[in-house]
Amino acid sequence: MGNSISLHNKRKLRNRKSLKKKSYGKLRLSVFRSSKHIYGQIIDDNEGLTIAAASSLESIVKKQFKNCGTKEAATVVGKLIAEKAIKKGIKNVVFDRGGYIYHGRIKNLADAARDAGLIF
Repeated sequence: MGNSISLHNKRKLRNRKSLKKKSYGKLRLSVFRSSKHIYGQIIDDNEGLTIAAASSLESIVKKQFKNCGTKEAATVVGKLIAEKAIKKGIKNVVFDRGGYIYHGRIKNLADAARDAGLIF
């Protein structure tokens, strides 16, 4: 049957390997998507710390949407993570989409973060 690594994990490893070559010590905006929610966090890999985080589980997002697994909710989460990062003085990050295809909710989160002031 071959290798037991799933296609998602192969994409994730390939993406992370590429990011490490290009990051030059920048912080990483990592995204996780489940069927019901979306999460974003800015990570400092050198120190192993999460600098800022936002998700569709926060009360601001939950009040706006009945279903938090939508593109609109991802847009709000992208704006939230960018606002939190800018408050902490972070502007330049590297976007880590994990094993997810840059499409739909992942794309909406990234575009909203860019519009709110993050550079990647």
